[in-house]
Amino acid sequence: MTKLFLGLAAVLLLPACDDMDHQPRYDSYERSGLFADGQAMQAPPDGAVARDDESDREELETRPPMSLALLARGHERYEIYCTPCHDPAGYGNGRVPSRGFPHPPSFHMARLRDAPDHYIVDVITNGHGVMYSYADRVLPRDRWAIAAYVKALQLSQNAPPAALAGLQAEKKDAQP
Repeated sequence: MTKLFLGLAAVLLLPACDDMDHQPRYDSYERSGLFADGQAMQAPPDGAVARDDESDREELETRPPMSLALLARGHERYEIYCTPCHDPAGYGNGRVPSRGFPHPPSFHMARLRDAPDHYIVDVITNGHGVMYSYADRVLPRDRWAIAAYVKALQLSQNAPPAALAGLQAEKKDAQP
């Protein structure tokens, strides 16, 4: 009885699949009733940027000057895009790897501490290993801001003892 029911259900559902094979589509310059202007091909929305836009390339080649505003923007963008995998301190123990995804490398390993900031920008732009490109999500100026923040994060976790001693002395002098 069950086999008969399943067979009957399959026969009745087969015609429903035919619509999936023959979906309407429009060619680029064909007329269409979908849009008010009657055209199938629509202009991109305001603010849309082509993937290989020349201005993006120029912006990626020019490192912005270091400033507190750049670091603040980098921190904000890092929290949005990088923390899920790299964690807030940059050790690669974010929530995504804790659920089985491969752990990204720690920003505090010697190889990445010694890497120039344009390397970080390049990885954000093109991806590396299992990390996919964020070029379509992160603006070029924000990639530089993230790279600056990562460099500050590396310094915060691996500050040389001489720099810390200088800060301690400044604190002591500043107290009344």
